[in-house]
Amino acid sequence: MARLNLWRWAVLGLAGLYFLVPLAASVVFTVDVPGQGVTLDAYTQIFSTGGFGSSPLLSLELAAVTVAVVLLLMVPAMVALRLGSPRLRPVVEVVCSLPLVVPPIAFVAGIGTVLKWGPEQLSRTPLFQTFVAIQNPDFPVVLVLAYVVMALPFVYRALDAGLRSVDVGTLVEAARSCGAGWPQALIRAVLPNLRGALLNASFLTLALVLGEFTVAQLLGFQPFAVWIVNVSGSQAQLSVAVSVLSLLVTWALLLVLAGFGGRTRPTPRG
Repeated sequence: MARLNLWRWAVLGLAGLYFLVPLAASVVFTVDVPGQGVTLDAYTQIFSTGGFGSSPLLSLELAAVTVAVVLLLMVPAMVALRLGSPRLRPVVEVVCSLPLVVPPIAFVAGIGTVLKWGPEQLSRTPLFQTFVAIQNPDFPVVLVLAYVVMALPFVYRALDAGLRSVDVGTLVEAARSCGAGWPQALIRAVLPNLRGALLNASFLTLALVLGEFTVAQLLGFQPFAVWIVNVSGSQAQLSVAVSVLSLLVTWALLLVLAGFGGRTRPTPRG
């Protein structure tokens, strides 16, 4: 048993070094300026750099809306699949796994082609304004749609693992026998038992949106990841400082989600 614990600590130590050494090197690079010593100028310049306020806010908005949309789509679909059509599970699994097979370059090329084709062919129809609205730089809905598709494999796996550990049929039948409708049965009986799965799906989607670069760059939008790359072209030290700060912010958001998801209601006492 002692030998097993030793191996566990050794593996954890190696994993910690693998993640912490590059992070520490990045921090040293941002604060150690040759000839000046230790300085925090790289971090203080972040707040005065153009686009710093708008790009992180846009990424957070995209992440929040993407999480909401993908969960609203997938949770009812997965519950209905579990209750009514379990034989369709392999089909849904294959469909949700397709974004892992299609390269992001090909994916964004197809989106760009549709966005160019739509205004040209539908300029005299009401749908023209729809194509214009989803490409609004202030909040590009097209990125939300793309991120929802890209998040499907991760959300599917997280929800499927959660549903496998819960007897959904019994929960729904018990709620229905107490007079609850289908929406109430889903919200009050099923969702509380899927808190861990919903949290994992939100984790993965949030990390995907905050770190995604290819689709946003090729479509011409500037969320936080694209802004970091654009800044790095002229100010390497500043871009590394922004990357370190964004990593810390991402960790903070994940900890907030973990804390929110870990809260349990107090058990009433008779």
